[in-house]
Amino acid sequence: MQRVRLRYTKRGRLRFTSHRDFQRAFERALRRAEVPMAYSAGFTPHPKVSYANAAPTGTGSEAEYLEIALTDTRDPDKLRILLDESLPPGLDIVEAVEARTSGLADRLTASVWELRLDGVDRADAARAVAAFIAAEAVEVQRLTKNGVRTFDARPAVVSLETVVSPETTEEHTSQADRPTDQPCAILRLVVRHVTPAVRPDDVLSGLRAVADLAPPVPAAVTRLAQGLFDEETGTVTDPLAPDREAGPA
Repeated sequence: MQRVRLRYTKRGRLRFTSHRDFQRAFERALRRAEVPMAYSAGFTPHPKVSYANAAPTGTGSEAEYLEIALTDTRDPDKLRILLDESLPPGLDIVEAVEARTSGLADRLTASVWELRLDGVDRADAARAVAAFIAAEAVEVQRLTKNGVRTFDARPAVVSLETVVSPETTEEHTSQADRPTDQPCAILRLVVRHVTPAVRPDDVLSGLRAVADLAPPVPAAVTRLAQGLFDEETGTVTDPLAPDREAGPA
């Protein structure tokens, strides 16, 4: 049995696709591309697909990951092309590697997010960021199925800063359904994957709490990367790199 790990994106309007909607679209793509999937046992067999840490509905992403199990060996690059052609534009399979190590989910310990705040002056955003970083605790609230939950969002935030321009490409920026010719503040956020999970909207709530920063329109949020957080360099590493470096079994 061969295992293949894929990196895929959610761009433009497809960022509003829920994880369940993506699962359905991806399973249709598997059938359309005639991928020799391995199936689970039992009365209701389903394709062996493992999803890891999906981005919240409404956020874009350049770094979503999943793993599939095949009954026959396939070339990962050719498989990537077939699957990408079988998915709608915006849900793009951008990388495929054969799984040669264990624990992909264990290597997703942090994310890099970009928050585009249209209508917010960069100086005001910088002051709010400084107040957030200086705070010992930033309590925020989130509505859950069990009611309103209050928690401290500050410990999970490794870094938060304003940047001059987005590192995403011009194409991806235009696909975010946001005007690009008006002043705006762009924040770069690195957050650890902890429990409870601290999401970009929690950080925005924290900025509102500590500095009364309230964008006039919803923020355009994109995950730029996720992977293992390197304590020495303060960077988020590529989770597929160990599989590439391992070489053929």
